[in-house]
Amino acid sequence: MLSNRHLSGWLLAAPLALVLVVFLVAPIVMITVVSFWGATEWSIYPAFQFDNYAFLFGSEVTYRVFLNTLKYAVITWVFTLLIGFTVAYFLAFHVRSLTWQIALFLLCTIPFWTSNIIRMISWIPFLGRNGLANSTLISWGVIDEPLEWLLFSDFSVILAFVHLYTLFMVVPIFNTMMRIDKSLIEAAVDAGATGWQTLWHVIIPLTKPGIMIGTIFVVTLVMGDFITVRFMSGSQSANVGRMIQNDIGLLQYPSASATAVILLITVLMVIALLLRLVDIRKEL
Repeated sequence: MLSNRHLSGWLLAAPLALVLVVFLVAPIVMITVVSFWGATEWSIYPAFQFDNYAFLFGSEVTYRVFLNTLKYAVITWVFTLLIGFTVAYFLAFHVRSLTWQIALFLLCTIPFWTSNIIRMISWIPFLGRNGLANSTLISWGVIDEPLEWLLFSDFSVILAFVHLYTLFMVVPIFNTMMRIDKSLIEAAVDAGATGWQTLWHVIIPLTKPGIMIGTIFVVTLVMGDFITVRFMSGSQSANVGRMIQNDIGLLQYPSASATAVILLITVLMVIALLLRLVDIRKEL
C-alpha cells in the first residue's frame, strides 16, 4: 500500500516535472553549454573554452554594467518596498470592510491589465522636455526652463521600474498582513505600545516573509529587464540585460550566453542570501 502511494505521488508529479525539465532545466543547460563555445566574426563553433568568461571578467565595462544593474535593483527595491508596504498596510489595517479591501486591491491592479511596454512608454510624453511635467512646473513658476533629467536618465528608468513592479511588492505583503492575528496588535496596544512601536515590533517582524517574497520578485525582474532601460534611458545607460541583447544583436551567442550565466548565478546568490534571512516556506 505504501509503495502504491509513493508510485501515485510520482505519477502525479511527473507532468509538472517534465514541464520544468523541458522549459526550465533544458534551456539553462543549453545556455551554459553554448557559453563555452567559440565565435568569430563569421561563425560559431562548438568548443570547451573559457574565452568568453575571461573576456567578461577582464573587462572594466562588465563590472560597471553589473554595478549599474545592482544600483537599479536596490533603488527600485527601496521605493517599491516603501510604497508597497504603505498600500498593503492601509488595505489590511485601515480598511475594515472585506468588500472595500477587495475593491481597492483590484483598483491597484487596473494599470497592470495593459502591456508593460505601453505603461512604460506612457511616461515619455509626460516627462519630455515639452511634456506635462515640465509645462506644469513652468506654469507654476517652480522652474524657468525645462528639466532635462526627467527623461532619458536614471531617474526615468527607476521611475518606470517602480511603476511596473510595485504590485509585485504589494501582493505578498498584503497577503502576509491579512494573516496576522489582530489580537496580537490589540495585546500590544493594551500593553501600552505606541503605533510606531506596534508597527516596528509586531507588524514588520510578522510581515518579513511577504517582504522577502516581494523582494525576490522585484530584484529578479529588475535585474533581467532590458527593455525599460533601453527606452527610458534613451540607450544612454546599460544593464546586464542590455549587454545580452547587444551580443545577440551582433550574433555573438556564446558571449551572450556567458553573460546570462553570470547574471543567473548573481541572481541565485541574491535569492540564497534572502532565503537565509527569512524562512518563507510557510508563505508558500
